[in-house]
Amino acid sequence: MDRKFWLLRGLRFFFFAALFVAVVGFATQALWNWLMPALFRLPAITLGQTYGLLLLSRILFGGFRGGQPGGWARKRREWKQRMAGRMEHLSPEAREKFRQQMQSRCGMASWGRRPETAAETPAQQPA
Repeated sequence: MDRKFWLLRGLRFFFFAALFVAVVGFATQALWNWLMPALFRLPAITLGQTYGLLLLSRILFGGFRGGQPGGWARKRREWKQRMAGRMEHLSPEAREKFRQQMQSRCGMASWGRRPETAAETPAQQPA
């Protein structure tokens, strides 16, 4: 591959990156200026203020960690593994008591339990 190929490829990348940043900026500015003054009586903003707002929101909500794929899914999986580790050290009675407390507090129906089938439930005797 020659130098001209890589130069054109780099220029094309920077062109599309700049185009993307411009489109996101104009879209954010248009949405802000359309919604915020009407809903919350906030002032309209300029394009520079829009980029500042985008940068601030990235700092506050996204950070600059380099984009961790599956961030929320991984955190949820880790939480479930931690809870499973804690639950396995409990006695069956303590586990059931915990499940009942969580069900009464949160209103969750199963809390990780498999639905009981007819074979697992004891037969009901008529009273």
